[in-house]
Amino acid sequence: MELRALLKHLYQYNVFGEPTVTISSIEMDSRLVKKGSLFICIKGFTVDGHDFVQQAIENGAVAIIAERKLQGIDIPVVVVPDTKRAMARLSDAFYDHPTHKMHLIGVTGTNGKTTITHILEQIFKHAHKNTGLIGTMYMKIKDETFEVKNTTPESLTLQKTFHDMVQNDVTHAFMEVSSHALHMGRVHGCDFDVAVFTNLTQDHLDYHETMEEYRNAKGLLFAQLGNTFNHQKPKFAVLNQDDQASEFYKAMTSAHVVTYGIDQPSDVMAKNIKMGSNGTTFDLLTPIGNVPLTMNLVGKFSVYNVLAAVAAAMVSGMDLDTIVKAVEQLKGVRGRFELVQEGQDFSVIVDYAHTPDSLENVLKTVRTFTKGKVYVVIGCGGDRDRTKRPLMAQVAVKYAEEPIFTSDNPRSEDPLQILKDMEEGVRGKHYRSIVKRDEAIQFAIHNAKIGDTVVIAGKGHETYQIIGKETYEFDDRAVAIEEIKKKRNEKEE
Repeated sequence: MELRALLKHLYQYNVFGEPTVTISSIEMDSRLVKKGSLFICIKGFTVDGHDFVQQAIENGAVAIIAERKLQGIDIPVVVVPDTKRAMARLSDAFYDHPTHKMHLIGVTGTNGKTTITHILEQIFKHAHKNTGLIGTMYMKIKDETFEVKNTTPESLTLQKTFHDMVQNDVTHAFMEVSSHALHMGRVHGCDFDVAVFTNLTQDHLDYHETMEEYRNAKGLLFAQLGNTFNHQKPKFAVLNQDDQASEFYKAMTSAHVVTYGIDQPSDVMAKNIKMGSNGTTFDLLTPIGNVPLTMNLVGKFSVYNVLAAVAAAMVSGMDLDTIVKAVEQLKGVRGRFELVQEGQDFSVIVDYAHTPDSLENVLKTVRTFTKGKVYVVIGCGGDRDRTKRPLMAQVAVKYAEEPIFTSDNPRSEDPLQILKDMEEGVRGKHYRSIVKRDEAIQFAIHNAKIGDTVVIAGKGHETYQIIGKETYEFDDRAVAIEEIKKKRNEKEE
C-alpha cells in the first residue's frame, strides 16, 4: 500500500518528504523492521521509539511516523499528535479492517476473563465454527497457539492477528480485554459485536489509582460498542446483574443489554445449584429455554463464568442444545481451579487467583468439600498494587487453617518487604511465611494429610517467576508433582 493512500485514514498530520513510497509492513519495534516497513515511534514507560529511528532505517524502514520533526532523516517522516492513536487507525486500515469480517466477543472484568473466553471457544468449536482467541495465556488461530506479552496486545499486533485469522477463515473470535488496554487505546478500531462484563473487585490500583477510575476504564468497552442501531449486525452488552457496576455500564451503552446472574432476577440464570468436589449441577434458565445442566467445573464463580458464556453465545445465535452439550463436555482451563492428581490422598489445586475476591471465591469453594485442613500457598506480585497485600493475607487466614505466605513474581521489590506488607493485615493470627515459593509448596504438600486440600494460588498457568530483572522457569504444578512423588517414595521406604 502506498503511504499516501494509508495517510488518508488520518486527519491531523504533517508530511516531511514525498509520501509516494510503498509500505509492505508496519512495525513499532525497530528490531522487527525489514525492507519496506513503516516504523511507528511509540513512547513506552521505559523506552522511546524515537530513539531507535536510525536503527529502523538501517533495517530497511522506508517511512517514519513520529510525534516530532526528526533531523537528518532522508526518508518521509509523518508527524502526528499521538503515535499510538495513529497506529491503531493505520493498522486497521493496512490490514483491511479485519474485525468487520468476523464475529468478535470481548470480555472484561477483574476475574473470569480467561475461563469465559475458553468456554466460548469450546461452544463455537462444538458448533463447527473456525475460532480465534486472544488472552492472558496465548493467542490461538484455530488450533495453532502463539505466545503473548500482554493480556490484550498493542493495536498493531491485534490488527495483524485478526488479519491472520481472516486469512485462515476464522469466523468467531474471543478476546480478553484488560482495563489497561482500554485506557491505553489498544482496542481502538476493533469492531466488537458482544461485550461481556464479569465482575469488578480490587486490582490494578497501582495503575488506575482508584476503584472509580478502574471501573470507568472497563466501561470504555461498552461505550465503544457505538451509538447507532444496526439491525443487520446488532451489538450486545452482556452484564453480570449481581455486580453493582453493571448499572453503571448499562448507562454507558446503547447496545442491547442482556443480563446474567444467580441472586438477582436476570435474563440468564442458574437455580438449584448443587456443588461437589468434581462438578456442579444447576437449572439453566434462559429466554430461549430452560434445561438442567451438569458440568465438570466447580464453584459458584464457575457458574457465573458459564452463565456469562451462555448469554454471549445465545446472543451470537447459538442454539441452547449446542451450548449445553459443549458446556457439559468442558474439562476446565489450565491454571484455573486445576486439580493436580498424582494418586495422593489429599487434594491439590492450582489457581490463578491473585486478587482478594478471586482468592476468597476459590477458598470458599474448597471449604465446601474439604473434610480436613485447607492449606493455601499465596504471594503478591512486586511492582504492583501494594494495598491489596494485607487484604490477600486476611482472606487466606480467614478461610485456611494453614495459610503460607510466599513469593509470587517479586520483580524489582524485596520479597521480604512484600511478605511484611502481607503480614501487616494479619498480626496476631496464625500463618507461616516462607520466602522461596518452591519451599512453601513443598512444605504444604509434605504436611498435608488424608482429606486435606492444598491450594497453590496466584500464578496459575504461568511457567516462570520474575525475580529482579531475571525470568526463571517455575511451574507450580511441576513443583507440586515432584513433592507428591517424593512424599510417596518416603512412605514406601
